[in-house]
Amino acid sequence: MVFTRNSITVTGKEAPPEDFSEEFPEILPVLRRQINGLCDKSTLLKRLPVLNWLPKYQLNYLFSDFVAGLTVGLTAIPQGIAYAVVAGLEPQYGLYSGFMGCFMYFIFGSCKDITIGPTAIMSLMVAHYVTASPDYAVLSCFLSGIVIFLLGVLNLGFLVQFISIPVTAGFTSAAAITIASTQLKSLFGLPGHANDFIEAWSNFFRNITYIKLWDSVLGICTVVFLLILKRLGSIQKWRLFFRYLSLSRNALAVISGTVLAYLLYKFNNETPFALTGNVASGLPSFQPPPFSTIVANETVHFSEMIHTLGSSIIAIPMVSILESVAVAKAFSKGKTVDATQEMIALGACNIMGSFVLSMPITGSFTRTAVNNTSGVKTTFGGVFTGILILLALGFLAQTFYFIPKTTLAAVILAAMFSMVEYELLIKLWRTRRIEVVPFLVTLLSCLILGLEYGIVIGVGVNLLFVLYTTARPNTTRDVCKIIDTEILVVSPDQSLVFSAAEHFKYKVLKYAVNAPDAVSLIVINGHYVQSIDVTVAMNLNSLVGDLKILGKSVLFWNWPRQTVALAWRLSPEFGALFKRVENMDDLVKLWQNDKQDYINGISCS
Repeated sequence: MVFTRNSITVTGKEAPPEDFSEEFPEILPVLRRQINGLCDKSTLLKRLPVLNWLPKYQLNYLFSDFVAGLTVGLTAIPQGIAYAVVAGLEPQYGLYSGFMGCFMYFIFGSCKDITIGPTAIMSLMVAHYVTASPDYAVLSCFLSGIVIFLLGVLNLGFLVQFISIPVTAGFTSAAAITIASTQLKSLFGLPGHANDFIEAWSNFFRNITYIKLWDSVLGICTVVFLLILKRLGSIQKWRLFFRYLSLSRNALAVISGTVLAYLLYKFNNETPFALTGNVASGLPSFQPPPFSTIVANETVHFSEMIHTLGSSIIAIPMVSILESVAVAKAFSKGKTVDATQEMIALGACNIMGSFVLSMPITGSFTRTAVNNTSGVKTTFGGVFTGILILLALGFLAQTFYFIPKTTLAAVILAAMFSMVEYELLIKLWRTRRIEVVPFLVTLLSCLILGLEYGIVIGVGVNLLFVLYTTARPNTTRDVCKIIDTEILVVSPDQSLVFSAAEHFKYKVLKYAVNAPDAVSLIVINGHYVQSIDVTVAMNLNSLVGDLKILGKSVLFWNWPRQTVALAWRLSPEFGALFKRVENMDDLVKLWQNDKQDYINGISCS
C-alpha cells in the first residue's frame, strides 16, 4: 500500500518533496561579466579616483592642500633619513623612498589623508637583507609592489582579515619596542650593530662603558623636547599656533640639532656628536629595479637574491597592506574603505618607487595624522610633499651632513612611544582575557624570533582558536513534554564542519544515554546551522542508526534548505527525517502520524 502526505510518497523509499539536485555554477557568464566590467567607465573612475575629484576641485582647496603638503614634508624629511638609518641604508635612500609614493597615491589613492612613504616597521623588516647590498631593499620594494598589486587585482584583500586585532597590536607593539631598542646605540653613541631586539640590548650592555656623554645629553633632551611639543598640541588657548608648533616638532628637533652641531664645528672645528655624514645630493636616476647585484666582487643573480629575501617576499607585502589599510580605516571618518583600491594604489606606489631606488613603503600613521590635522582636502596635498622632498634632495642634501645621529634616534624613539598598544592590552584583559594569549604570543615571538616569523606564529595561534571553536561547537539540550511525548531537544549554536562531526555525534549520544528513560524522540534543532559538509552529514546519518539501537527516534527540525538538500542527495531515508514545520507541536504530531502510518502499512501488507 502507498501513502501520500505532504508531497512525500512512502513506498519503502521516500522521494524528496522538492527538487534538491545540485547545479554547478555557470563560470563563463561570470567571467564574461567580469571582463566586460573592466572596460566600463564606472570601473575606470573607481580605479582612478583622481578622475572623480579633480574635475570638481575648487581653488580654495589649493591653499589647504599646500599647507598640509608642506607640513607633512617637514615631518617626512627627517623621518625618511631616520628610517633609512634604521634599515641600514645610506640616508638618501629614505628621501628616495619619500616622493614617488606621494605622486602615485595622488592618482590611485582613495583616502585624502594617507601619506605613503617609508615607515619604521618597513625599515626594520628590510634591515636584515641590506647588509650585503642596498639593491636588496630596492628589489624588495619592486617585488612587494607586484605582490600587493596582484592581490588587489584578484580581490584577495580578505587574506588580511585573518590577522586579528590582538595579533596586529602584538606585532605593532613588538615592532615599536624593537625599533626603540635598536636606537639605543645611536642615542648613546655606542659602537656595534643592533638590528633586532636581543642583539640591540646585548650590544647595549656589552658596550655600556663606551657611552658618549654629549650624544646622550642631546638625545635625551631631544626626546623630552619632542614629547613636550606633542603635548602642546592639546592646548586650547592660541590653539592654531600650538597645533602647528606641535606638528612641526620633528623638523624643529632636527633643525635645532643640526644648527648646534654646525656652530660647534664652525667655532671648534669639531663636534662632540656622531654625525649623519655625507648625504648624496641630486635626484636618483629613473631605472629598472636591480635584478642582480655585486657582493664582494661577485655577481649575485636574481634567483639567489630571491633566495636571500626568502619569506619576506610575502611577509613585507602583507604587513604593508595591513598597515596601510589600518591607517585608511582610522581616518575614513565612517566612510567605507575600498581595500582593493588601496591595495592597487599601494602596489603602484611600490612598483614605481623601485624605479627611483626606494625601499618598501606603505601608509604612515604619523604623517597621515599630520596630514589630517593640517586640514588636507584631497590627495593633491601629497604632490606638495613629494616636491618638497625633491627640493631637499636637490638643494639641501649637504646640510644633512651635520644632523646628529642621536637626534634622529630621538625622533624615532619619540614616535615609538605611541605605537606600543598597552591600552589595548588592558582592554583585552577587561573584556575577553583569552584574547591576551595571541597578543602576548605575537609580541614575544616577534621580539625573540623576528617580525616575519612572529606574525606568522601569531596568526597561527589565532587560527587555532578559530579551529577549536569550529571543532567544538556549543550545544544546548532541553527535555520537555509535548502531546504526551517526552522529547530531548539538542541545538548546536553554529554551522557544523568536518572537524566537529565526531564530537557533535558523541555529545548527542551522551545526551541520549543520560536522558530519562521516558524520552523516545530526539529533536536536533538546526536553527543556527547555516551549512554542513558531507562528513557531518554521514556522521548524522550514522547517528540515526546508533540512536535507533538505543530505542530512540530522531528528527531534524529547522535546518536550512541547503542542508536538507544535501541530506536527500546522501540518502532519501535520511533526508526524510528533516522536517520543515512551524513549531514543535506540529513536529511531534508529524512524527506520531509517521509512526501510525508505518504500523498501518505493516498491518495492511
